[in-house]
Amino acid sequence: MKKWITALICILTMSFLSGCGAKKDTIVVGAKDFTEQDILGNILTTLIEENTDIKVEYKHEMASNVVFAAIKSCDVDVYIDYTGTVYGNYLGYSDIKSAEEVYDIAEKEIKEQFKLKMLEPLGFNNTYCLAVRPETAEQYNLKTFSDLAKVSSDFVFGGTFEILNRNDGLPGLKKVYDLTFKEELAVEGVLRYSAIENNETQVTEAFSTDGMLREYDLVVLEDDKNFFPPYHAVPIIREETAEKYPELLTVIDKLTGVLNDDAMRDLNYKVDVLKQDPKVVAVEFLKENGLI
Repeated sequence: MKKWITALICILTMSFLSGCGAKKDTIVVGAKDFTEQDILGNILTTLIEENTDIKVEYKHEMASNVVFAAIKSCDVDVYIDYTGTVYGNYLGYSDIKSAEEVYDIAEKEIKEQFKLKMLEPLGFNNTYCLAVRPETAEQYNLKTFSDLAKVSSDFVFGGTFEILNRNDGLPGLKKVYDLTFKEELAVEGVLRYSAIENNETQVTEAFSTDGMLREYDLVVLEDDKNFFPPYHAVPIIREETAEKYPELLTVIDKLTGVLNDDAMRDLNYKVDVLKQDPKVVAVEFLKENGLI
């Protein structure tokens, strides 16, 4: 029995060590499981490879909680996340704060709790949004969520099952803006866009940097009461990794302020609609901005 326990401890110890820097000159860049994250992961990977002597292993197709668990457990060294995700999903806050407050709280607490360093925002905000067709916006003079509330009873809303049921989704949104849609339909993925194009729905949920908004020429309404939290893209790196490779901070800082909502939407459009390779799109972006 004692031999078995000793062997188990040895295995666990070796596993821990292999996850925390056994590859001395290699770091792991992580990314989540959607287009924007694959583009950002490739941007980060290429930027580091072209500006340092550090070898990079790229791991993507991870859900939010999976990649966050991976960076906490040393299986990922650096990746790009969103302030609202850190604030709400990982730290468990639900109250409405300004973008600056969300960043400050998230930056402070992931450092204290997880020894992770949040760097400066890249420059775009991939938050939830509501969108309508141009003719709908023109006919009803829709510019904001408050404008939409005045006529929402005439419209069918289409959104993911998640946003229809989460308190920080449509249920909470309806309370804040007094929205009363004629019907609320669960519509997943790109079907949301075909549904609004075919007038099966008149209002759809989207992300503000979604390339499909450009493809379908939809009008994004302003969240004038700031219901949805800010989701500013920010690099997150393990403190241990930053201390070992201080040049990483200088290199990653080159991305600060380089991207805005329109630029990120265009990059997503190239991959989702034009079917370009995320790696190629990432390299072209870095070259166009003089980063490699």
